[in-house]
Amino acid sequence: MTSRLLMPVRTVRTARTEGAEASAREVPGSTRPTPILDLEHPLVTALVARVLRESEARGAVTDRARLQVAHGILVTAVRPVYSVEDRRRASRTLRLGRGSCSQRMAVLEAVARSLGVETRVRGLLVDGTFWYPRFPKLRAFVPEEVLLAWPEFRLAGAAGTSTAGAAWVPIAELFTGLAPGGHGGGFTNAGAETLFEAVARTAVDWDAPAACAGSAPCDLSAHLRTDLGRFSSRDELFDLHGQTLCRPARTLAEPVLGRWSAGAAA
Repeated sequence: MTSRLLMPVRTVRTARTEGAEASAREVPGSTRPTPILDLEHPLVTALVARVLRESEARGAVTDRARLQVAHGILVTAVRPVYSVEDRRRASRTLRLGRGSCSQRMAVLEAVARSLGVETRVRGLLVDGTFWYPRFPKLRAFVPEEVLLAWPEFRLAGAAGTSTAGAAWVPIAELFTGLAPGGHGGGFTNAGAETLFEAVARTAVDWDAPAACAGSAPCDLSAHLRTDLGRFSSRDELFDLHGQTLCRPARTLAEPVLGRWSAGAAA
C-alpha cells in the first residue's frame, strides 16, 4: 500500500494530458545555468576542472567519454542517500558530499552544461512500489508515485547520426555496449546500488524496446505510470509538477532521509 497523503496535489488526468502534449513537440535543451544547475559556483567549476584533468589523463576526448569520467567521480565523491529535496542546488550537493539519485544526476547535468553539452530532462511518474525493496518496513509511507527527472544529453556522433550530427542520449545510454542484463543482472532497486550507479553497469530502459521487452532485466516500463514529456531543465519540470513530496513532508523527512545511506536497513 502506497500513500498519497504526503504528496502535492497532482491529478493523473492533467499529468497525462500535459505529458502527451510535451511528447508531441520537440523540446530544446540548454547549456545555461539555472537555480538548480548553478554552473558558476566555485565547487561546480572545481569539479569540472577535475573532470577535464582526469579525462586528459585517460585519453577521454569526446563529450560522452568526459561525462563517463564525471559520472565515475560522482559515484565515489558523493555518498548516495534518500534525500527528498529535488530542487537542491548542484553546489550544495557537492558541499554536503551526499545526495539522492536525482541530486547526483543534477550535478552531472551541471558538468555537462559547463562542458558545452546541452541537457534536458524527461519527467517520469514512477510507481511507488518500485521503491518497496528499499523500505520493506515503511511501505505505508512510500509515496504512491515518485517524480523522476531523467536527464538527456545532446551528443555529437551519437548512435543513429552522422559524425557531425548530434542526438539526444538518455543518461542510461551514456555507457554504450551494455547487454540488457549487464554484468551481474539487471537493476533491482535493492541493496547499495542506486539507479545512478546502475547505468554504468547495466542497461536501464523505461520504454521496453525490443531489445529488452517483457521480463528482461533492463525493462522498467511496468513501473512507469505517466510520461510527462520532456523539459528544457529540471527546474521547469518541478515548476510545473512540483516535487514528489509536499513541502511539509519534505521538511519533516529531509533531516532523516537526507542522511540515510542508500542500501541501509529500513
